[in-house]
Amino acid sequence: MPLRTLREVVDGPLVDIAARLSRCLSGHWPHLALVIFTRECSGRPRKVAGPAEIVDRIAIAELEALKATVEPGDSRADEVVLAGARRWVWVVRDRCDTLLVLMPRQREPVPLQHELVAVFGMVATSISQQVAQASPDYLAESRAASAARARAISELTAAHEAVLAGLLVTLRAPGLDDAQARAAATSAASVALIALRSGEASDRTLSEEPPAAAFERLHRELEPLLHRRTITAEFDAPPVDGRRLPGEIAHGARAMTQSAVLVFTAQPDLERLRIAWTSDTDRLVVDIRDSAAGQLDTAALTRSLAGRARTLRAEFDIEVVAGWGSRVRVRIPLDPPVAAVERAELSALNRREREVLARVSAGMRNKAIADDLGIAESTVKFHVAGLLKKLAVSSRGEAAVIGIRTGLTASFDSAQP
Repeated sequence: MPLRTLREVVDGPLVDIAARLSRCLSGHWPHLALVIFTRECSGRPRKVAGPAEIVDRIAIAELEALKATVEPGDSRADEVVLAGARRWVWVVRDRCDTLLVLMPRQREPVPLQHELVAVFGMVATSISQQVAQASPDYLAESRAASAARARAISELTAAHEAVLAGLLVTLRAPGLDDAQARAAATSAASVALIALRSGEASDRTLSEEPPAAAFERLHRELEPLLHRRTITAEFDAPPVDGRRLPGEIAHGARAMTQSAVLVFTAQPDLERLRIAWTSDTDRLVVDIRDSAAGQLDTAALTRSLAGRARTLRAEFDIEVVAGWGSRVRVRIPLDPPVAAVERAELSALNRREREVLARVSAGMRNKAIADDLGIAESTVKFHVAGLLKKLAVSSRGEAAVIGIRTGLTASFDSAQP
């Protein structure tokens, strides 16, 4: 395989790397479809090339199960369940835990097995380095993928919840006969509703990091650098129960913190450094300060932060006081622009409309909402019409999606006895 061809694979945006690798491997390893699976790319853990009717049906759970059958640094050929059917595949698991799956055009052992492992090792290393560096291009692509994924999850969840909630209301109606059958169907619908919500939570877990865990990873990565310089560093971690960080925010925050620390440590008299993260429901704040003589290279620090900050819509400010020290604070919003717009739209709703929307998002019908809030059903209809107009949507389902995505359902659920 020409090295020039391999360079073309790694020299390009991650969003297209599966297609480039597929072209590179097609001569020695003919295949119908290709999948790269890596948890490091939280916005798009599956990178695929091949017929949509196959690759679009490959589930993350299937890839996780397949990865567990191969030791790091090894490969295998076998028949497995993938994309809803039994298929012959070649599988490579790199030492950095990235998985390659090829669907060969004919059933045979992996040809040139060691060469395939070596080639994919270089590709997997390139992916890992691009994620760790969190370049503005990578962050933009990951942010877009995460936003699209979150929107799809919310829309599917809202649609399925509405159907299941409607089914439960019908089955619980006292006028129905055959109580035993109704009870069995009610139980099945309730289990399905719980499974749906659990599936949404599980999928979000794959693409998000707890802030304390993300900060601990940063601590481990910075410790060798600071130890070599004999700098006393104080690491102030965010709370363990804070809102989970979207993957690209965690990657971007680590990269920006590391870049800033490198500029701080270039000061010859630096002895102490404090690195802190704080987070709430809306943003993550990175705070780095020192007690040096105030000789920080602010131009270099601005250059190192500007690209990623622009991509993540972050703001930062730098303060340098001669003889006292320097400080930089970076404020990174956790929600993509679409969510911020929807939160602004919610601000137009009055308190009662927000209460009604929370219950609409939870799948409740007008009568149930009226009973829950102690108001007339006609009043509920009035509030629903008003909130639909203010949110500029035409159906309860569209309003429910906004309610779910902006957290109204979660706050309503947590208030229930």
